[in-house]
Amino acid sequence: MESLAPVDRERFARIYRVTSADAHLRVPQAMAPWVEKTFGSVPSVETQRIVRVSNRVTGESTLFNELRAKRPVRAALRTDATFEDELADDAWEQPEQATPEDPFGRLRIAHGITAANVAKYDAVHSIIVFTEPNPLEFTQDSITAQLDLARQWLQAAHDDDPDASYPYVMWNCLWRAGGSIVHGHMQASMARSQHYGKIERMRHDAQAYQAEHGASYFDDLLSVHRALGLAVEVGSVSAIAHLTPLKEKEVLLLGAGLDRQGAQALFHTLRVFRDSLGVRSFNVGVLMSPLAPSEESWADFTPHMRIVDRGNLGSRTSDIGGMEMFAESVVASDPFMLHEALIEGNP
Repeated sequence: MESLAPVDRERFARIYRVTSADAHLRVPQAMAPWVEKTFGSVPSVETQRIVRVSNRVTGESTLFNELRAKRPVRAALRTDATFEDELADDAWEQPEQATPEDPFGRLRIAHGITAANVAKYDAVHSIIVFTEPNPLEFTQDSITAQLDLARQWLQAAHDDDPDASYPYVMWNCLWRAGGSIVHGHMQASMARSQHYGKIERMRHDAQAYQAEHGASYFDDLLSVHRALGLAVEVGSVSAIAHLTPLKEKEVLLLGAGLDRQGAQALFHTLRVFRDSLGVRSFNVGVLMSPLAPSEESWADFTPHMRIVDRGNLGSRTSDIGGMEMFAESVVASDPFMLHEALIEGNP
């Protein structure tokens, strides 16, 4: 970028913004030999350079960390292996020895402990390691505690690095959902300068909708789904069977955050997924506004969660292809049938 001719640099700057930041963590002594074997050296892991490229026109944004190319990824189950076999070979049986920690230390609760991600995708990025290794053995108490631990970590990380203020929490359950470790865990991160690309695009589009129609996009989205019979109330949270799902069985939990009400709605949805719909692998994303004042307005943005089914654990085919990657989502599940399952499982 710096070597471009002036005309090319001006054109570049019209479309792209490039920033970088160093990610820091502490490797426990017991973990050092594995880190040296896997990544080459402890210093290369304890300080990682993250480069972020954002498209000012389309809202797309990408994070680069070359260290992630070296991270070990557990293969899917062998044809002769069972889910219990995978759990028995638990990489995080002793998380304080098997995972690094943040510069400000670890946070602990009965249902989990925080750990820095060994190969970060952003400069501020950590893991909530569940006390229960089986990610499908969740309860309302465990999800409530784990979301609260994520909230505590976000605040502690922001206090440690005030420039990082745009939070995101996700749960990739098992290998079909992108979870490289079987042991149950969530991830939490915070961006600088602007929110992650798709969240910022949603904020921007909701603001444009408000300006054009004089109404809240999220309120109208809920009203449309209610009118069609695709919404169910779980406490103060509205669960909708999404009319334009990203992938199979997508549920939006409007008004859900990292609090008890959000945890109740998430537990209800995942219990229906697990017990009624047979889902074993899923993604959860918690979309929230920044922790500190920002230049852009978040007044028209409603915090919410997105949950999708990622398919059969034994399947060798991917549920994401060229159509979903570059054009439009293709799904088989009917939102109305999904809503019936949510209604039947509503406490």
